[in-house]
Amino acid sequence: MSEDWRDRLVTDPDGIARIVRACTRIAVLGMKTEAQRGQPAFYVPEYMARAGYDIVPVPVYYPECTEILGERCYRTLAQVPGELDLVVVFRRSEDIPPHVDDILAAQPRAVWFQSGIRNDAAAEMLARSGILVVQDRCTMVEHRTRRGGGPAAAAQDTGMR
Repeated sequence: MSEDWRDRLVTDPDGIARIVRACTRIAVLGMKTEAQRGQPAFYVPEYMARAGYDIVPVPVYYPECTEILGERCYRTLAQVPGELDLVVVFRRSEDIPPHVDDILAAQPRAVWFQSGIRNDAAAEMLARSGILVVQDRCTMVEHRTRRGGGPAAAAQDTGMR
């Protein structure tokens, strides 16, 4: 493969906009429940659901929880049936490595580490596997800024995969 893995580390506004526009199905690793609605790990995916995205909750805690936002919860990304366009990660930077194998097993088109979350080693492993990676950005802020269009824009040129 002639493409350099570093090309899959997405930092430019156009690349970020393409990811936001191309997604329809987003798994949220580390999603919080309605009881924690004031936390970004709940209100960001809630916003994205209202914008028309299909949200798949993958909470790390809350083993008793079976649904969030009316959607079935999964305990791992690999358990999620079907393809994932994007995995949004709400985990501390140092807590990402134990999830890398699960992310690789799910083979999403892109992985997005939320604001304040950066793990260059994990990002490199994912990018070397052909996955687009965004670090230290908020999906909600980027969607609002770029007016990504959500799933309706998916029919347009996406540049993903």
